[in-house]
Formats: sequence, structure tokens, C-alpha cells
Amino acid sequence: MATSMEVDCSQKNVMASAGTTGSVSVALHPLVIMNISEHWTRIRSQEGKAMTVLGALIGKQKGRHIEILNSFELVFDVVEGEKIIDTVYYNTKEEQFKQVFSEMDFLGWYMTGEAPCEEDIKIHHQICQINESPVLLKLNPYTRHTELPVSLYESVIDLIEGQATMLFVELTYTLATEEAERIGVDHVAKMSTAEVGGSSTVAAHLSQQHSSIKMLHNRVKVILDYVKAVEAGEIPKNHEILREANSLCHRLPVLDTSQFKEDFFNQCTDVTLMAYLGTLTKGSNSINQFVNKFNVLYDRQGMGRRMRGLFF
Repeated sequence: MATSMEVDCSQKNVMASAGTTGSVSVALHPLVIMNISEHWTRIRSQEGKAMTVLGALIGKQKGRHIEILNSFELVFDVVEGEKIIDTVYYNTKEEQFKQVFSEMDFLGWYMTGEAPCEEDIKIHHQICQINESPVLLKLNPYTRHTELPVSLYESVIDLIEGQATMLFVELTYTLATEEAERIGVDHVAKMSTAEVGGSSTVAAHLSQQHSSIKMLHNRVKVILDYVKAVEAGEIPKNHEILREANSLCHRLPVLDTSQFKEDFFNQCTDVTLMAYLGTLTKGSNSINQFVNKFNVLYDRQGMGRRMRGLFF
């Protein structure tokens, strides 16, 4: 993967005037921040020095509201000091994430570093060929502030000295989390902070289950070894211990009863029906998207025919 050393950007001002406000609202999920941090840390450890990393942002957009849900890495080459995005690699990744996240779209790109600079404008021009109005996420891995070192920007076109110039406008964003993300973030945050010595809810729960299963396995193994030893005549029989072992075996659920078979069959049927329901829902969603796209295409064709009828 092509990377380059992080260098100081040009000091040319690429930010719009203070009175310019963003036109979209953004909801950022913690998974995106974790992905970018992991990407930068991994490249730094592999190369042995700090590197600039780039990536794509994917999510959902409804009107003027953007929800950034996930991200993936992008490959770039450095040609005469400028970063050139590998579009072939992006097209391959787009096909892959569309197969898994069919409802998500490309929303923008991310890059590590400080405030936006002229180099970011040049890369943003390339990204605009994929999405005409992408957002930029900048993560500063060197900050020492207690606030989240993440900033979001969108681009605007302004007239400067009579020329149309692309500038950045900073966007306000909110953190949006789901239950699975909250559990994962809690686990990563607590397990990665060695000096605190705490453990996450997930780690504590899994450790408790592992200890319980391990203890049960050891005790069952002791009973099994005793029964085998008595059967082989290695130790004398103790009828009290054998009765206790027999009583313990009778406490376990009997798998050959008709009640168990009926309950097991009902549970398997319920699971199968849920799987079928998910398949039907996914199929209905695909048909609905097809119908919507067909209606849009039909309306456009009808409008074209009506417009040709007016002028010809």
C-alpha cells in the first residue's frame, strides 16, 4: 500500500470565511474513528515512522443529514510530490463493500493530519470525481487536547480574485452509537489502558463464563476418571460415591424423551422461519429499490419525450 511521510502542508488559506456555515448535519459513528486510528497505528508500526493514511467514508445520506457508519483504506501513489488516488483499487473495494453493505454509499474520505491545506484541496478534487459533494474527515494523531481530535469539512466554491476557488467549511457533528458499538468501544477502551487495570463488561462476562465451564469440565473429568478406575478394578467400589454420580447423571436433561424432541423441533422451526423471514425481507427490499429506480428512469424518459414534443 502506497504511503508517504507526513509533511507540512502549504500555508495557503483553504478555509472559507468565518460567516460561511455547513449545509449538512453529520452523525459520526465511533467505528470510523477506531478504523482510522488502527490504520494509522498499523502503518506507523510497519514503516517505523509516522505516515499519512487515506481512506473512504461510507454510510447513509437522507436529505441534508449524513450518517457515517464505516470506512475502508485507499491506496495512493506519490507523483511529483502529489498524492494520486488509485481509482482501480477503489472500484474493487466499492464492489466488495456493496456486496456486504448494499444500503451504504460513498460519502467522502478521511486523512490524518492537522488543519486542511492546499494538498487536501488537490486530493479533494480527485474525490469529487467519485462523489460530487464529498465530506472530509481529518484526524490529528499528535494532538494533546482532551477533546476528540476529529474535524469534518465540506467544500464550497467561492470567488477569490475573480476566480472560482474550492474552499473548506468546517461542519459540526454528533457521535451516534449502537448497542454493539458501545460494547466494543467499552471493551477496547478499558482493555487498551493497561495502567488503569480495569476490565470491560465483555471481558468480565467472558472470563466468568470461561471459569465456570472450566470448573465444570474439571469436576466431570474427576467423576469420569473415578468411574473408569472402578470399572477397571484399580480402586475398590464406594457405593455412596457411585450413587451420587448416578444421581448427578439423572439430573441432566434426557435427550431421548418425546418432550425434548418436540421442544427441539419447535426451536429449529422458529430459527428456520426467522432465517426465511430475513431472506424475504432482503428480497423485498431489493425489489422495492428496483421499482423505485425503474420509476425514476421511466419518469425521466417520459419527461424527455414531452420536452422533444414541445420543441420538435
